[in-house]
Amino acid sequence: MGTASDIKLIDENGLRIDGRSPTELRPLKIETDVLERADGSAFIEWGGNKILVAVYGPREAYPKHTQDIEKAVVKARYNMSAFSVDERKRPGPDRRSVEISKVISEALSAAVMVEQFPRAQIDVFIEVLQADAGTRIAGLTASSVALAAAGIPMRDMVVGCAAGKVDGKIVLDLGKEEDNFGQADLPMGILAKSGKIVLMQMDGDMSQEEFEQATALIMDATKRIYEIQREALAGKYRALALERSGE
Repeated sequence: MGTASDIKLIDENGLRIDGRSPTELRPLKIETDVLERADGSAFIEWGGNKILVAVYGPREAYPKHTQDIEKAVVKARYNMSAFSVDERKRPGPDRRSVEISKVISEALSAAVMVEQFPRAQIDVFIEVLQADAGTRIAGLTASSVALAAAGIPMRDMVVGCAAGKVDGKIVLDLGKEEDNFGQADLPMGILAKSGKIVLMQMDGDMSQEEFEQATALIMDATKRIYEIQREALAGKYRALALERSGE
């Protein structure tokens, strides 16, 4: 959340700075199998966000002291490219990227059937090529697709979305200006079928009523996002079927 600004984020007609209604998502598109050398991959465009995800594994965890004898370890590595923001970012991990890597790892671990791969690790590399607010949620959503595309057994898909408070009103899927100058931001990740929350963070302040309103918006939006995830994976399997039929 940023400081107060002269920018009018919601106009007199109730429309936001980019013309969306309070409950409208930014344009969202997901593709799979964009990297040949990864076991699974996905590319997501969500608003102005452009994020690439590569999955490798399961494979033996190394060094050995990182192994868990009962389950696989999911290691997500979130990184913002130096050119992903308007002011060039200093290359390499920082405190924010380490924190986001950790919460994404935990969220994905709740979806993957890690018990099937003792002593193994699954690496998920999330590279933000262009940032436009909500990168952790977009990265999480694309990571779930990349894991499924890699053929890794999952009990559910992880779907992410955010809501926030802008000019005193609760809105869905904050854009860049809303994230910078709004009053609150609530990113969430859930398991699509069960509705279990696997990631929740909040920046700013909301009343209990506002929090419940924001959560309801997110839960409804994740159903739509889940269908986009499924369609991306269905496209992959349709392509495989066509390829096999031509053999």
